[in-house]
Amino acid sequence: MNVRAQIATVFHLDKCIGCHTCSVACKSQWTDRRGMEYAWWNNVETKPGTGYPVQWEDQEQYQGGWKKDGETVKLRQGGRLASLSRIFSNPLLPILDDYYEPFTYRYDELFSAAAGSDQPTARPISLIDGKPMEIRSGPNWDDDLSGSNVYAAQDPNLAGLSTEERAELQDVARMVFFYLPRICNHCLNAACVAACPSGAIYKRGEDGIVLVNQDRCRGWRMCVSACPYKKVYFNWSTGKSEKCILCYPRLEAGEAPACFHTCVGRIRYLGVLLYDADRIAETAAKKDADLVAAQREMLLDPRDSRVVEAARNAGIPDGVLAAALRSPVYRFVKEWEIALPLHPEYRTLPMLFYVPPLLPAIAKGTAQGDDFFTSLEKARIPMRYLASLFGAGNEEVVAAAYRKLMAVRLHRRATRVGDLPPAAAEGALAEASLHAADADDIYRLTSLASIEERIVVPPMARELQCEPTVEPQQQNAAGFAWLRPPPGR
Repeated sequence: MNVRAQIATVFHLDKCIGCHTCSVACKSQWTDRRGMEYAWWNNVETKPGTGYPVQWEDQEQYQGGWKKDGETVKLRQGGRLASLSRIFSNPLLPILDDYYEPFTYRYDELFSAAAGSDQPTARPISLIDGKPMEIRSGPNWDDDLSGSNVYAAQDPNLAGLSTEERAELQDVARMVFFYLPRICNHCLNAACVAACPSGAIYKRGEDGIVLVNQDRCRGWRMCVSACPYKKVYFNWSTGKSEKCILCYPRLEAGEAPACFHTCVGRIRYLGVLLYDADRIAETAAKKDADLVAAQREMLLDPRDSRVVEAARNAGIPDGVLAAALRSPVYRFVKEWEIALPLHPEYRTLPMLFYVPPLLPAIAKGTAQGDDFFTSLEKARIPMRYLASLFGAGNEEVVAAAYRKLMAVRLHRRATRVGDLPPAAAEGALAEASLHAADADDIYRLTSLASIEERIVVPPMARELQCEPTVEPQQQNAAGFAWLRPPPGR
């Protein structure tokens, strides 16, 4: 057992209101500079929709991530020789138009225009060359356009739907959409790390955050094409690749990342997961239908004494183990099994999980009472679509999460509103294999939790360069010792 610690996150899609506050906070802090005008480390997409960059989910076009090759996996874009052949011309790279040409306006013309009978205007100009341009797209260009036959209809996840199901999604009377915020997944089996010829991209050993060494980066952009989520960006000014760093300077200071701290809907959860690194290759090579369950199986119980011992032997500080006990991510992903990875079929083992939105599970008809939330067969968004996003096509893992989410709502409705018979709520809990106490815990962490419960930042202990000394009296309530620097430090 090779135990490692990983900072992991959960986004609760039922709570996202699509305000883009997270995107603006990230943009103003990290990418508001020359060469990164087009880059949004955090963006919020409307689903169904094509996303940013356009059609990023179409791996037939971009060849990102890994593919199963017998009992192992290999990069979809090919190995070193294939990468070498594309150094000077890489057709797998998204072009600027797939993102958008960044723009601003000539605001000074509103004040400096000569006197005349016409109202002066601020013409749009390109942030790249400064020339006038016609705005044709943007990072959230298809916001709320769920019924659009230009954007929503081109969503690659609709490929498995029948003609009738696709027509229903285009029906204005039954239109539905939800928001999908995205950041770098800081994957366990990161394709960008494997594809980098210069070894500039790496995972930090203490927390698993994926970073780009700017001194070693040569701007070959194999990482951009290898990342199936298209969350690595090329800085055209510096000639280097850049990506989300999960605000690690803030984490090292005990603060939440910027997008987490500013989230209006409080949809974001952060915590530590312990996992067995020896099982990465085995898990990534599983069949599509087994990927979600296999990824959960990799995650280790921080209450297990054998896991704790192995973690300590691997050099994981006791403060991190104590934080793992309070991790909300572990509860959502492993304990309750209601948070799912985005596109697990890319086989990168992403460490960003999503609680799917319950709103689309409301029945299409006018059923009242306990039927209102419990008809997965009549969901406004077909289960096949959601399984394409969160289950690698396995509808059962998504349906199981929905049964638990709906059981929680029915249980709380019976408890607080009292318009449902207790038997209906108990039946929903039994069908979801959920206890009433667990339903109350899910409700609390989803609706009432403080920021200290939602975002559990472990002590990074970056200042420690050798094994810490621990005194017996330095024990916390969980039985783990707090770290202190060694003598003379």
